[in-house]
Amino acid sequence: MNTLLIQRDGVDLHHTLFASETSRIALRFYHPKKVPCGVVISVTSLGSALSLVSELRWYIRRYVREVLFELKKGVYCTHTLAQDVYYERTVVLDDVWKFRRLYGFRNGQLISAVVMSAGSTVEEYHQDVIGVDTAIEVWCREDEVEDIALEEPELVEETGGVPDELDT
Repeated sequence: MNTLLIQRDGVDLHHTLFASETSRIALRFYHPKKVPCGVVISVTSLGSALSLVSELRWYIRRYVREVLFELKKGVYCTHTLAQDVYYERTVVLDDVWKFRRLYGFRNGQLISAVVMSAGSTVEEYHQDVIGVDTAIEVWCREDEVEDIALEEPELVEETGGVPDELDT
């Protein structure tokens, strides 16, 4: 099983992970591979993948756009779906999955994310992936199926209160 860490724009995730002693220690038994969109880490099981992601959560919050877990060649699932499968045991994955997105990458950057309709195949979305280098199918939970924002989210500090302009 592979874990795909999709890096934020402008980040060399492989370099960032190996520049820190803490993440080097967490990764010492793995052999992360640099890929154009981030880093791929091979693990033995979903449980070990979730454990490793938990150990790297500080780096993931700051430098990773999305964490995906490879279920089979070219098919990934989101972090929350993987948690539902492994920890909550509320989901059992079949050969086909109802809630899916299609991610398109060009030059290592995520440029398209299309919601796939139930029962459709990747080949039906050839118009949506024109100009991409790589396309992957991503299984997700029902509440995650909406289109994702392709712009980078701002890192927001939690203040614990109401912003001053809203406090009247």
